[in-house]
Amino acid sequence: SPPSGGGRLYSRSLMLPKIVFLDRSTVAVPVRPVALPHLWQEYPATTGEDETVARLQEAAVAITNKVPITAAVLARLPALKLVAVAATGYNVIDLDACRARGVTVCNVRDYAVSGVAEHCLMLMLALRRQLFAYRSRVLAGDWQRSPTFCLQTPSLFELGGSTLTIVGGGVLGQGLAELARGLGMRIVFAEHKGVAHARSGRVPFSEALAAADVLSLHCPLSQETRNLIGAPELAQMKRSAILINTARGGIVDEAALLEALQRGVIAGAGVDVLSEEPPRNGNLLLDVDLPNLIVTPHIAWASVETVEKLAEQLIGNVEAFLRGTPRNVVV
Repeated sequence: SPPSGGGRLYSRSLMLPKIVFLDRSTVAVPVRPVALPHLWQEYPATTGEDETVARLQEAAVAITNKVPITAAVLARLPALKLVAVAATGYNVIDLDACRARGVTVCNVRDYAVSGVAEHCLMLMLALRRQLFAYRSRVLAGDWQRSPTFCLQTPSLFELGGSTLTIVGGGVLGQGLAELARGLGMRIVFAEHKGVAHARSGRVPFSEALAAADVLSLHCPLSQETRNLIGAPELAQMKRSAILINTARGGIVDEAALLEALQRGVIAGAGVDVLSEEPPRNGNLLLDVDLPNLIVTPHIAWASVETVEKLAEQLIGNVEAFLRGTPRNVVV
């Protein structure tokens, strides 16, 4: 019979390496079996430290998307050898603790370039072309009552000829830049905040913010990038500028962003990520109904094509580790 909690067992041999997928429901496509002898258990979701430890007993490999693997968890799992993250971001993993215990961490890379870039472009177009404001006006009957053939407020703006500032020069930022150039946008890559001398091809951080008609974030969440965009940074931007965040919620000070939108410090924002996900305890950005704010539920990465790539690379990472040739290693 299957293990409790909805787990699925592929092999009964206790001599085989045990692989446990802690939050299988986060990968909404079929996941092929690991092509090596193994013991497999999967759970739709795992909550809390005790449940995580219980499910990883005797496991050599833990697969997690958003279930934290902390120092306290690792201390109770002497058999664990690999944490395979079913995502690019690994901020839920205590890397220092993994390093100290000799636990390898690997992640999935470069799988969501097209999906994330297209989602960013969708948010940019919706905000600059006032998609939801005009949809609301039509539903309210304003067009039907218009004295002329069209409605002309609020004002529309074109992406072509405008400046896109990108924070993060990796494959996601480069993928968006490629799409944006096709629309005739000027691309600026921002240097790291606080760096006095910009590298070739980069623009000093403050200068890049001031130049932006659209600011799009594509950097990881770390101690250095937490609240990277707050009230001082938003004040440096044009009042006509918009902010796009498909990276991590903690990169933006959400209270400062809400105030900036309400006061007209910037013109709009499209965010696909929040500081707590799912936002069970609420969120400032979900408590308002603003025509210049679009919030989507962390789905920029989640096209069917993208998730299929993720699943294949994830299993390939586990196989590579079991063969003794780990890849996509973080630590």
